[in-house]
Amino acid sequence: MSTLPLRAAGLVVVLGLAAACGTTTAAGGGSGGGDAGPPRPGGTLRLGISSNPDCIDPQQWGTNAALNVGRQLVDSLTDQDQASGKIIPWLAENWEVNPDSTSFTFTLRTGATFADGTAVDAAAVKTSYDGIKALGPKAQLGNGYLAAYKSATVVDPKTVRLDFSAPSAQFLQASSTMSLGILAPAAYQKSPEQRCQGEGLIGSGPFVFESFKSNQQVVITKRKGYNWGSPQFKHQGEAYLDKVEFRIVPEPGVRTGSLASGQLDAITDVQPVDEPQFAGNGFTEPVRANPGIVFNLTANTTRGVLTDVKVRQAVSKGVNRQEVTDTVLTKNYKAATSVLGSATPLHLDLSKELAYDPDGAKKLLEEQGWLPGPDGIRVKDGQRLSAKIIFSLVFNQNQSVLELVQQQLRKIGFDLQIEQRTTPETQQLTLAGDYDFIWYNTTRADPDILRQLFSTKAGNRSKLSPGNPLDAALDKQAATVDEAARKPAAEEAQRLVVEQAYSIPVFELTQVWGLGPKTHGVGFEASSRMQLFDAWIAG
Repeated sequence: MSTLPLRAAGLVVVLGLAAACGTTTAAGGGSGGGDAGPPRPGGTLRLGISSNPDCIDPQQWGTNAALNVGRQLVDSLTDQDQASGKIIPWLAENWEVNPDSTSFTFTLRTGATFADGTAVDAAAVKTSYDGIKALGPKAQLGNGYLAAYKSATVVDPKTVRLDFSAPSAQFLQASSTMSLGILAPAAYQKSPEQRCQGEGLIGSGPFVFESFKSNQQVVITKRKGYNWGSPQFKHQGEAYLDKVEFRIVPEPGVRTGSLASGQLDAITDVQPVDEPQFAGNGFTEPVRANPGIVFNLTANTTRGVLTDVKVRQAVSKGVNRQEVTDTVLTKNYKAATSVLGSATPLHLDLSKELAYDPDGAKKLLEEQGWLPGPDGIRVKDGQRLSAKIIFSLVFNQNQSVLELVQQQLRKIGFDLQIEQRTTPETQQLTLAGDYDFIWYNTTRADPDILRQLFSTKAGNRSKLSPGNPLDAALDKQAATVDEAARKPAAEEAQRLVVEQAYSIPVFELTQVWGLGPKTHGVGFEASSRMQLFDAWIAG
């Protein structure tokens, strides 16, 4: 689920919680109960979502609520295989990348059209990418993906070349996202604010926009004649559903109650307390871990006690990640094994480096002169071993997780002070660097998310000095799409972040949705957002 932390950075918004029972899937689609026979076309999917999308233009907004709508309206140049992470054709049938990953030439398939009947051609792709670049920070995800974008050149009607001012290996994966989904040239005759509300939001996807009533619902309908789906889709031709109603139901209990009573066909973001309602009875819960940055405490290495790497390493050793998933979450959650989630391409398993080791933590602190005070919190030269973490209560488990981590760290003599802020306040403090620790996660199915957040040339959330070894590793992984060359650099970056404790990884985000007995084929795409092309309703 996009932010700074979470929502403000536009990368993750919501936390879905996995049930201990029901059907789970790591990719593809979930199904309702029983043998419903072959998929049948027609019908309306009533889908309960946990928050208002605010803006449904996928080129602008980065929340799950928005992207789950936008993914159905737009196609992308490429797609990403959910299992392997490999980039595969979609609107582009093939592509070439120059040796330093600064130029990408795409050859487009024939026959794809936008909902207004115009062709998806090279000129349209240029207009769309130029339009995303012009949005600047309003393109919450695309602005980062296109940070080095210079221009697009129409080579011929089927061929477009996209040029960058710096090596941008990450762009190939970015081209598969809905945030860089292609809109028709006519869409840019409308203002960004108008497109946010669906006006002129013309894509080439399997569904088209019908209506948007803020804090109530978004309605999309089947695109007639659609026949250029991704190879990831389980069928070709038109979508099965005639209509999808995204009904905005923020209260988890109301959402699950509406699914249980048949008022909704599916919901997002099932909470642990509601899981027993879906223990059988034909209900299922598709589950998929999110790729990208796991939920973590990112340290500002220029602040207070966190300037000492030994202190940061002690904090990491003092966190019992398995206890977090066992106590606060569910068995379908994974304790972090790296700063990147295990579903991220080029993830490196650093479980040994992240093992719970309270004795080792205490030893590190004692070596640095931190001795237990009267209340158990360590003291050195009259200073308490303390740091503050800021977070936004974007989903219900944030505070419970942090309170447990706080208890764990007290056992090694570290005082973690928890401070809840509003999302705008957290964004402001993050951008200003006014924090000791920040708590967040970000979703992206590419290791370059590390560069976006930790490079001194980008987000620099740990406030490192330029020219450090992490910068070198992040630059190297950004320089080539050749996995054999990129993999060692991406692994080195993960190792440095963990070993230097720039980040204290805790657990992986998981998406879980509830499906009613008649609902089938609701699927995930590679970033664990929703894909409804194969969804259908049984009679």
